[in-house]
Amino acid sequence: MESGPAIFAGAAFALFGAALLLWTGTRVWQRRPVAHGASTPVAATLTATFGLAFAGAGVWLLLTG
Repeated sequence: MESGPAIFAGAAFALFGAALLLWTGTRVWQRRPVAHGASTPVAATLTATFGLAFAGAGVWLLLTG
């Protein structure tokens, strides 16, 4: 019974993390700001870190769920 919510949450986290990494990579490649009013290297690093964390959490939930 608990595997259904874990699979849904894992898919949501993995998709959000992948989309965040794709968006960040695209913005950096185009040399556009990642966040409004923030330093580009710092914002890109933080955003990529959170993208990896979300994608990792999603994969972990999918593997254990």
